[in-house]
Amino acid sequence: MTAQALSVPTRQPKQERSRVTRQTLLEAATTCLATKGFSASTVAVIAAEAGISRGAAQHHFPTREVLLTAALEYMFDVRSQRVREDAELVIPGGRKEEFVVGLIVDLYSGPLFKAALQVWTAAAADDELRAQILPLERKFARGAHDMVVQMLNADDSDPHTHRLIQATLDLARGLGLADVLTDDSVRRTNVAKAWAQQLTGIKTID
Repeated sequence: MTAQALSVPTRQPKQERSRVTRQTLLEAATTCLATKGFSASTVAVIAAEAGISRGAAQHHFPTREVLLTAALEYMFDVRSQRVREDAELVIPGGRKEEFVVGLIVDLYSGPLFKAALQVWTAAAADDELRAQILPLERKFARGAHDMVVQMLNADDSDPHTHRLIQATLDLARGLGLADVLTDDSVRRTNVAKAWAQQLTGIKTID
């Protein structure tokens, strides 16, 4: 094989290039939603953020609504996987509940939550968008609930335990809302630690 042949870069397979382009668009869409808001997050703006032409973006996602909902679903799946990986570091004993509550509060206080909040707000006044968002919101809620159950090894069939886990998610959403306009991290951390004490007596699966 000649030196010239060795210097020729291997072309990325078309399918892989398509996957990378799609992923880049999804990540750019989430960033735009969290930083620019729903109205400003047009396909053109998202494509520019991703460094991709508008035509290429619309090839993958024909409408803004399809792109934005796909972006939220993708980023929720990615973030959930990271939470599950972090959960493997859970410290047994009294700090376990505090660690888990901290993970869930962080899930609802980051860019994904801020991006989702933009779409949720817009969907409240748009019947067509709301119809697309409601199934996704249910998936988010169910996924987050299941994560807490798994991380705490909780017996979700126990009514009291189920209510406490649901209250944990409601608390996390509320703390996430409080963090939208100002940095509420100090108070959020203290509240999360205090609430974790409520979970120390939940029923677990032996």
